[in-house]
Amino acid sequence: QVQLVESGGGLVQPGGSLNLSCAASGIILMLYDMGWYRQAPGKQRDMVAAITSGGSTNYADSVKGRFTISRDNAKKTVYLQMNSLQAEDTAVYYCNADIRTKGKRGDYWGQGTQVTVSS
Repeated sequence: QVQLVESGGGLVQPGGSLNLSCAASGIILMLYDMGWYRQAPGKQRDMVAAITSGGSTNYADSVKGRFTISRDNAKKTVYLQMNSLQAEDTAVYYCNADIRTKGKRGDYWGQGTQVTVSS
């Protein structure tokens, strides 16, 4: 069974930084695109950043220049370095990965980690 486990969320002051991690485990034959999404209360879940297996990246306009996504394929882990955090970044952050496991390929989600930006 494939699992994605996030860590690194928490409370941070405006202007501060956090680094999120998401590790994939289980029977993973191939790890394709990975990404981070976020969902604030009362809002839809939106893409924050994505990275292909080859390392190409894509960012939401609201986080360009402040957030950096990276991955370690050997560790099956994706990271999100978040700098210059603002109150508007407050949300539950979810890890997403396109994974081929035994018999199928599909989208997997982590359980989410809360990020709160507040003074």
